[in-house]
Amino acid sequence: MSRVLPYPLLTASLLTMWLLLNGLSAGHIVLGSIVAFMASRAMVALQPDKPQLRRWGLIPKLIALVLADVLRSNIEVAGIILRGRRKEFNSGFVMIPLELRDPTGLAVLACIITSTPGTAWVEYHAGSGRLRIHVLNLVDEQAWIDLIKQRYEALLMEIFE
Repeated sequence: MSRVLPYPLLTASLLTMWLLLNGLSAGHIVLGSIVAFMASRAMVALQPDKPQLRRWGLIPKLIALVLADVLRSNIEVAGIILRGRRKEFNSGFVMIPLELRDPTGLAVLACIITSTPGTAWVEYHAGSGRLRIHVLNLVDEQAWIDLIKQRYEALLMEIFE
């Protein structure tokens, strides 16, 4: 099975996305299957490393934390936008020293930070393990460092390393 369909989860996900975007019909099932199969075969040429997950049971906890933080951030950013210039806010950059080195864990952290309104992953120095993020409303730099390290990095290290 792995030679014919090397990335079955990718294939199933692409087919599902194709059908959600284009509708359910026989033609779209055939065309979506062909596109998903070809994309899965193309991934073989890229030879991505397969992530090693140590603790699957922590993934629901991570998802719940991220969803709660995204909701909270949406409310805060909406408040900043709706208040306009009545209340000034200080945007800025924060440098965070990371111990996380797993590429998949770093990719997940990048997705978390970038998908949370009000924050953006700016750069990562692989040699020193330092991450720079941009924060829309930077009140306390140390609070952001603690948040990323204790809330996300520690959990990602348990899952991936």
